[in-house]
Amino acid sequence: MEEAIEWVLSGGCIVYPTSTLPALGCIPDSNALDRLYGIKGRNSGAPVSLGVVSLSQASEIVHVPDDVNEILNVFPEGSLTIILRAKNEMDSRLGGNKVAVRVVSNRTAKELLSKTGPLTATSANISGQEPLLDCVEAAESLRRTEESIVGVDGVCEGGPPSTLIAWHTVCESPESLSIEVIREGKISSEEVLSWWKSRI
Repeated sequence: MEEAIEWVLSGGCIVYPTSTLPALGCIPDSNALDRLYGIKGRNSGAPVSLGVVSLSQASEIVHVPDDVNEILNVFPEGSLTIILRAKNEMDSRLGGNKVAVRVVSNRTAKELLSKTGPLTATSANISGQEPLLDCVEAAESLRRTEESIVGVDGVCEGGPPSTLIAWHTVCESPESLSIEVIREGKISSEEVLSWWKSRI
């Protein structure tokens, strides 16, 4: 893991395990994001999320309302990715003023992120292709160019991705206190909205 930490902090890309699929990670830096988007062949208009080890770490880059802590305590760790308002505008490929963060549950990912800080958590595959579950194999599969990608040992469980939610603080009418499920994943829209209705 030390090699991966050193590499990613220098601006390179790594593949690390999460509770669902291997994640392609880089620091939230424009040059590193150039590399990541080139590797994935991803449209620059499609933002990627950031993996964090805790809400405390997330609070360094986004505003974290108390009710976010509430929902994360209700559903399994790592099953939700939540779009929150950035403290300072970030690269548009991270969402600009609205940044998606996911508190990871995988032990290896937690150890990694505790040492690197937030890293991108987009799936480790070329856009449109089926992702692999083994992180080292996924890193190898992405080496289409001379760009090196370091894989962290780990095999993921697969299954649906995390459920992506736009929190009320980033919705068009914050005073309405509405949330929106952008992408259904491990947790269904019905479960998320049922929880939300029960508390407002």
